[in-house]
Amino acid sequence: MSSEFSDSWSEWLLHRRHGGDAEFERSVRSNITRDADRVLDGARLEPGMTLADIGTGDGLVAFRAIERIGASLNVLMTDISVPLLEYVQAEASQRGILAQCKFLHGSADVLNDIDDDAVNAVTTRSVLAYVEDKPAALREFHRILRPGGRLSIGEPVMRDDALEVCALKKLVSAQPVDSDPFFSMLLRWRSAQFPDTEDEMRALPLTNYGERDLVRYALDAGFSEIHLEFHIDVLTEDIPTWEVFLNNSPHPLAPSLDYVLKTRFTPDEREFFEPKLRSLFEKGGRFGASRMAWMTATKPET
Repeated sequence: MSSEFSDSWSEWLLHRRHGGDAEFERSVRSNITRDADRVLDGARLEPGMTLADIGTGDGLVAFRAIERIGASLNVLMTDISVPLLEYVQAEASQRGILAQCKFLHGSADVLNDIDDDAVNAVTTRSVLAYVEDKPAALREFHRILRPGGRLSIGEPVMRDDALEVCALKKLVSAQPVDSDPFFSMLLRWRSAQFPDTEDEMRALPLTNYGERDLVRYALDAGFSEIHLEFHIDVLTEDIPTWEVFLNNSPHPLAPSLDYVLKTRFTPDEREFFEPKLRSLFEKGGRFGASRMAWMTATKPET
């Protein structure tokens, strides 16, 4: 990855999400492309429309939209990451669609560069999860949409992931002092990726909301015809190798296991913990849960 396209967000999206493994990257890309297509199905785009893809990331939703609709679609691509905006601008140029795209720097809850009633559709995919003021973001989406415009979002809900880490912390706290240190080390890794107390959960945008909150935010912002589906999929994890497991992470704010081992473990602790965890990994049969909220809504005509 070029250094000109590097910050914590771009580093995760373009590299750490798939652990630097090309085969696993193709698997991840296939899954997230299905997510993008579901979001676009909800947006109901038509030729001549303008789409605001908020938190565009690597441009997946925006570029898929242009592939679907063609040269008449205009797309506003916003992101908080300047390196990612530079990346998608370069990608748009390479695809020959630069004239259809406008690139705007900013957070989802402050869209000052977009006028009132300016767009026909607003999309997000895994964006609101990282926004501190989610109600403000929904108000902004409502403001920039034209009457009759559509909102379509797909957002991960990670509250249960944090609750699992909180439960692990309680288990470790109840262990005798001279017990096997494996679980306390496991907690050290997992608590680097998710909050391990309910107070921390409530303070972190990633874990302080659920799917019902999204409906409430949309209602309060003035949307109508709100439809939300909450999907929980428990599947066998498809991470192919230990090296990929070491180097990927579940979300942009989470360090990789390798980073945690290097920075939060002594050499002796790593020598004890890593072989045990690797043995569990290589036995296979690991399950992972994906929890996604899919919501569509409409800005009323009047």
